[in-house]
Amino acid sequence: MTALSFTLQGADVLHPGGVEAKSEISISEGVIAPSTQGRKLDLSGFQVLPGIIDTHGDGFERHLAPRRGAMKQMEEGVVATEAELAANGITTAVLAQFYSWEGGVRGPEYADQVFAAIRKVRGDLVTDLMPQLRFETHMLEDYADLPAMIAEWQVPYLVFNDHLPHDRLAEGRKPPRLTGQALKARRNPEKHFEMLMEMHRRSPEVPAALERLCQQLTEQGLRLGSHDDQTSQDRATWRGRGATISEFPETLEAAEAARAGGDHIILGSPNVVRGGSHKGNASALDLIAMGLCDALASDYHYPSPRRAALMLARSGLLDLAGAWALVSSGPARLLGLDDRGDFTPGKRADMVILDKESERVAATLSDGRVSYMSGEVAARFLG
Repeated sequence: MTALSFTLQGADVLHPGGVEAKSEISISEGVIAPSTQGRKLDLSGFQVLPGIIDTHGDGFERHLAPRRGAMKQMEEGVVATEAELAANGITTAVLAQFYSWEGGVRGPEYADQVFAAIRKVRGDLVTDLMPQLRFETHMLEDYADLPAMIAEWQVPYLVFNDHLPHDRLAEGRKPPRLTGQALKARRNPEKHFEMLMEMHRRSPEVPAALERLCQQLTEQGLRLGSHDDQTSQDRATWRGRGATISEFPETLEAAEAARAGGDHIILGSPNVVRGGSHKGNASALDLIAMGLCDALASDYHYPSPRRAALMLARSGLLDLAGAWALVSSGPARLLGLDDRGDFTPGKRADMVILDKESERVAATLSDGRVSYMSGEVAARFLG
């Protein structure tokens, strides 16, 4: 696919130093050019901002598994996912896939299919797709084979979860919705409960096993993180294992510990849009106000990063440059992507063009190539 060379003129452009009204920005060979290039296009009435880098999202599940049993054409689901990403201004997307005892779309076999589909089509797509594995810590029987599987899947980023209902299991009680969960995993409910009890029983073995696994994965060059940290001790423990990304810390204590330890903090943009956590956890708005956020992720809703950044700017909590950094340059640093995130000449031409009045996405370009374009801006590009 050929990258375009052109100059956009008359738009409000978010350069590294701030917004420049009625400015211009040039693209050549897929990167931001330092001077006027190629055809000139009038984009007055639009805003041009760095492309959104989504550090964690599982909204792709509805495309890959629209309903139970309809999971036969994974590759087409990944293509459909890219269309939604692009329509929401996302130019780099981390696709977060579970590897869990929960089964179904969270099961190991399904993870293998998802990663195979991403690997098969990602080279044909414009949006940069990065697979992430969300691994359940108590699946001790899977530890030995995991590093080799990750290498085969070409997964560069792993986050650890623990969704076992330990409180109930400690009392020998069945968790809610156990039967439905067991059927999704294609297990007899009693066998499923026995498996949960056994994993809970082996909890004392998990820390030492995690130490060894994290060392192996670090040596493979993986980026590691933890999910839903609750205490400062949680964060310190994960940091000691090399997991320096804290995804969606549930408390102020955990977020402050992450910042004090120099770790990266990812918060959910739906939390910002909703005005609070749907689970009653720490408010993303409060954490952002205290400087405890490096990146806003889509989590389960791809329109939310754009909406959250613009809401933060409108509220006055941050200026537009600071708010948009949480979905562009901040995520780039967190993921080690120093070739993108802002409009410094020489960086990838990843950008989202917004209609100034409606703030809707008019066009998205990744690596200088169009991934989405609609309406008036398309007419101007086509001349």
